[in-house]
Amino acid sequence: MQVGVIGLGSMGFGMASSLLRAGHAVCGADVSEAAVERFRAQGGAQQSITVAAGNLDALVVVVLNAAQVEAVFFGAQGIAPMLKKGAVVLCCVTVAPDFARSVAARCAELGLHYLDAPISGGSVKAAAGKLAIMASGSPEAFAAARPVLDATAETVFELGDSAGMGSAMKAVNQMLAGTHIAAMAEALTFGMTQGIAPETFLKVIPKCAGTSWMLENRAPHVVAGDYTPHSAVDIWPKDLGIVLDAARASKFAAPLTAAALQQFVAASGMGLGREDDAAVAKVYARNAQLSLPGLE
Repeated sequence: MQVGVIGLGSMGFGMASSLLRAGHAVCGADVSEAAVERFRAQGGAQQSITVAAGNLDALVVVVLNAAQVEAVFFGAQGIAPMLKKGAVVLCCVTVAPDFARSVAARCAELGLHYLDAPISGGSVKAAAGKLAIMASGSPEAFAAARPVLDATAETVFELGDSAGMGSAMKAVNQMLAGTHIAAMAEALTFGMTQGIAPETFLKVIPKCAGTSWMLENRAPHVVAGDYTPHSAVDIWPKDLGIVLDAARASKFAAPLTAAALQQFVAASGMGLGREDDAAVAKVYARNAQLSLPGLE
């Protein structure tokens, strides 16, 4: 299968690599030429995505936000009109459900199948081809995308026959994930005020009822003082903003999500936007005049 992947960040690179391992011919594209060259060095196609576009059976888009999706598909150099009719587009970006429906409709006008396919699992699972994909789209879109899904996901949730439901489920996931990261940071730093070292927190809480996947994944970053970004702080103002926009439209109050959003906004305002999202703990530490590991 001829597959294009646009967006070779931590998630997209892992997905593209998984597709290569599965035996597909994969062409990668990214604003970072270094990322493209790195992918080509491990077996990615040498031609540019625009040259390859007309031969692609599937296009996987793993960029940052809706504005980038819009530019990639329909901008001045947009790729959607270059794709052959019958190709399938998998949009793995966290976007609003209404935006997903809009892109799907415009792709249909071009004779393209569209799968609303946001992803979860982090960079490690992306590299292992073991993501969870929350997907919705027509039966034809699922059929066309199946080889890509098989190569990149451990679990595919089929959530309906039209775009939007995948993105709605991703919003629910992000509501939980974002609040869990903020709650981890709050609990870890609260523990410090009570004389509990972060190392002790990390030893005890994962064995207790208060744990979460995000706590077990992110707290080690704080304990190690390592904020190399696996998922950056600046993702969360966008994603939790999508959640709260949808909540407002439904007249649904989401106070915990709103509180978590403010902590990520504060972290970004401190200049931490490109650090790992566990760096939200620095907001709490600053306010409580605490010294986190590695920052003494």
